Amino acid sequence: MIVAPCDAAGVAFTGVVLCGGRSTRMGRDKALLEVAGVAMARRVADALLVAGATEVLAVGGDATALRALGLDARADDRPGAGPLSATITALGQAREDLVLVVGCDLRHPHPPSMARTVAALARSDGALGAVPTIAGQRQWVHAAWRRHAAERLAVELERGRRSLQRAAGALELVLVHDIDPEAVADADHPSELPDP
Repeated sequence: MIVAPCDAAGVAFTGVVLCGGRSTRMGRDKALLEVAGVAMARRVADALLVAGATEVLAVGGDATALRALGLDARADDRPGAGPLSATITALGQAREDLVLVVGCDLRHPHPPSMARTVAALARSDGALGAVPTIAGQRQWVHAAWRRHAAERLAVELERGRRSLQRAAGALELVLVHDIDPEAVADADHPSELPDP
C-alpha cells in the first residue's frame, strides 16, 4: 500500500458522476434533487470541471433528465448492480487514462480535493487507484482509477464480489490523506442536504 502526500496538480482526467441507485432513503432521485436551484448531479459535474476534468460523464440514472441538465449521460452496463458495476462502466466509457468517479449526492463538492485525489494517482508508479481515507475509512465512491483497472475490477465482479471495497482489495492503491471530510460527505436522507 502506498501512502501519498496530497497537493493538487493539473493532470488530464475524465470526471464521472454516478447517478444510479434507488434513492430510497431520500424519497426521490438524488441526482435530480435541487440544492439552491441546481440539481445535485449538475453541482458535482461542475465541481469536476473546475477540478480540471477534460470531460464529465454521468453514468446510470434517468438519462433523459440528465441530458436535460446538459450532462453527457451514459447507461450503466448493469443497472441496479451498484457502484462497482457503474465504475467499471465508467472506466470503459472514459476518454482519459485517469478517471475520477464520484457520487451524485456529494453535499459539498470540493474541486481541490478532487484534483488532489487524481494527482495522487498520477504521481504513483504502478497503482491502479487512489482512494481518499477519512478517519481510517476508505471513500470508495470518491476514488480515482486508471482506465485499465476496469479489467481487474470486472474479473472480481464476475467472481461474485459486489462491492468496490471487496473487488479492489487485491489492487495496488494509493491512500489519499488530508482530505476534508466534508469534501466526501454524501446526502442519503433529506435531513442531510446542505442548506441552500
